[in-house]
Amino acid sequence: MAKVFQTPTKSVLQSSRWSERLPLREQASPDFLSRKTPRKTPGCHNDRFIPTRKNVDLDLANYLLAKENSVAASPRNEEYKKQLAGNMLRDNDGNSRILSFSSKPPPPPEGFENSRKALYTQNIASPAKAKKLFRHIPQAPERTLDAPELLDDYYLNLLDWSSNNVVAIALGNTVYLWDATTSSIEELMTVGDEGPVTSICWAPDGQYIAIGLNNADVQLWDSHSLRQVRSLKGHCARVGALAWNGGPVLSSGGRDNVIFNHDVRIREHITGRMTAHEQEVCGLKWSPSGQQLASGGNDNLLHIWDAAAASSQGPSPYLHRLDDHQAAVKALAWCPFQANLLASGGGTADRCIKFWNTHTGACVNSIDTQSQVCALQWSKHEKEILSSHGFSQNQLCLWKYPSMVKMTELTGHTSRVLHLAQSPDGYTIASAAGDETLRFWQVFGSPDMSRLPAKVKTVDSRSILHSRNIR
Repeated sequence: MAKVFQTPTKSVLQSSRWSERLPLREQASPDFLSRKTPRKTPGCHNDRFIPTRKNVDLDLANYLLAKENSVAASPRNEEYKKQLAGNMLRDNDGNSRILSFSSKPPPPPEGFENSRKALYTQNIASPAKAKKLFRHIPQAPERTLDAPELLDDYYLNLLDWSSNNVVAIALGNTVYLWDATTSSIEELMTVGDEGPVTSICWAPDGQYIAIGLNNADVQLWDSHSLRQVRSLKGHCARVGALAWNGGPVLSSGGRDNVIFNHDVRIREHITGRMTAHEQEVCGLKWSPSGQQLASGGNDNLLHIWDAAAASSQGPSPYLHRLDDHQAAVKALAWCPFQANLLASGGGTADRCIKFWNTHTGACVNSIDTQSQVCALQWSKHEKEILSSHGFSQNQLCLWKYPSMVKMTELTGHTSRVLHLAQSPDGYTIASAAGDETLRFWQVFGSPDMSRLPAKVKTVDSRSILHSRNIR
């Protein structure tokens, strides 16, 4: 039964199993807890020495200071100034100018025109580009929420942020919804023996959410009515990766090494089957155009699939098979400003972020991060990419693309940062880690309040699921 959390009373806290740690409750800042109100020293009337000034003659003190700092005029000083002026200005009256024109320059001849006039005019007419100001990147999270029972499993995907500004996170057998606008918390669903929850992914409309389970089922839930819409079967092992193609097609990857495409509008929902991985599929991402699907697996392989081929009923051939990584490939992110550019991250034995031209299958760049790459997120506003890592720093790293110069490192998590999700406006990143905390970082800047807000592309009120009735 779905329920909304209210502020708990003391008696409820004592009787509840969440009495110590409630899910998605904000943690107090350690700096705030360490502050104490200063007290007076016991047995003393005054904590500070404040001198008394009733016996001080301020007028006399001011006169003595002025007399001490004044320099008496003397004939010797006047003579020195006169000689200095004469030597420097070559004039005893001291009024001559160091630089002066003896006469005005002659005018140009009649009809003369400078041949470089157009060049100089062009340079003056085009104003110099204003140098971009340095962007401050806060080193501390804006907010930290408790996430008890968050599974510390590298191969799962348990965090997502919807287009309606709602964060979904799976904690054990339960999926919670945290509204970033109102900070309200709702419990969407709880499973029993078929749990725990192994993956979640919001639909593009922000209303429906797909949930993968340990028993190989995929469930579709309506976040508005808090009810299950349907169940999608096909896998025979846990479903650790989910991805929507921008429309009604949902892709799912599992421990059975298979990827299915589901058209959630129709009864016979499986429209494509892809079998190329030799171990568990742990990463799935559709390109922004919806034309290509990237899949990463525990077999250290990265596959690129064409959308047209993936929609066929029989086994689909892959477009590219990329085997440069030396560990599991979970972190995947398509570039929002350059078509056919994909970033992928490898596990502990690899530690590299690689960039691929998915049109040709060529690796265009690779950088060793010195730690396990768990997740990747591109910026929507700048040519930057954010990576989250495991041992030994458990940090978030912001890189400038394409130079891959490290702009900053964000620390605070005490265990590997398994999941990243980006806010709809593209400025805030949510990170979930094995330390059972959910942190929010304003890493990609902040909205420019001096400019008029851009028109936000509204989502059609008719959901993609309603284009055809679910049967």
